[in-house]
Amino acid sequence: MSNTTKKDMIQLSETSAELVQLIRIEDAPLPILQLLDSTDSRYIRDLKVNISNALQSTTLTETETALLALSIASNQKNNALVVGFQKLALEKGASIEEQNEAISCASLLAGNNVFYRFRHFQQKESYNNMQAKIKMNIMMKPVLGKEFFELISLAVSAVNGCEMCVNAHEHSVRELGASEERVWDAIRLSSVIVSLDKVVN
Repeated sequence: MSNTTKKDMIQLSETSAELVQLIRIEDAPLPILQLLDSTDSRYIRDLKVNISNALQSTTLTETETALLALSIASNQKNNALVVGFQKLALEKGASIEEQNEAISCASLLAGNNVFYRFRHFQQKESYNNMQAKIKMNIMMKPVLGKEFFELISLAVSAVNGCEMCVNAHEHSVRELGASEERVWDAIRLSSVIVSLDKVVN
């Protein structure tokens, strides 16, 4: 048996290698990415450009982009991306408390999106009048700040397809001073992370 390690055996194209370095997942097993590489997939080039552009927002700080990406990766249950974006968030100065809250926000909103999507689908006064009985204390004084917490909530809700939550959080984040450009950049980044999730898992 040779001394070649599993990591040494993984061969990626230059573009794919640049992509995994960009999102800090060099040590993850990447079978789908390798499959795309085997056919010289032009899509990997597109994906690398998309993620690079989305992470260089003019309205989100580098710390915010890393934390938002972490939250969406958690929402997608993609452990490789969660680890990668935790590394990136640390590099960009995010505290452990901020990272934990970004992940917690994704968890809370995933539940809320199911609940409020049901209410929206049913359009029944009886359901609208029933108490949710879902604890949301994390929303009161978020470590991330109210505006950025609302922005992550909006992004997760958009990914999960809850119209009621999207409208509510978009209104809240705009009331808290976020520009439409900042909202747009957050949604664009989130959409690219969802694309990435299909290739890196």
